[in-house]
Amino acid sequence: MITALSPDQEQFIQTKLQAGKYRSAQEILEIAFRLLDEYDRSDAEWIADTRLKVDEAIEGSKHTPPIDGETFVNQMLERLHQAKQAS
Repeated sequence: MITALSPDQEQFIQTKLQAGKYRSAQEILEIAFRLLDEYDRSDAEWIADTRLKVDEAIEGSKHTPPIDGETFVNQMLERLHQAKQAS
């Protein structure tokens, strides 16, 4: 099913055409669809990469003793303090 463009979308295309950078509405839509496809692939890659990192962190945590929240925060504050002194 193909839906008609909204008035705002039509105006957007007309503005782009009037600027002279594009030859036709078809060209503009092809670019938009290509960018949407790239966005979707990038999003899927980010999700897969994030899942991998989470899985690696879970696996790594199986070999690391647990740490309480206060100790963790203190260690992070110490790292920040050391980084400030180093720069």
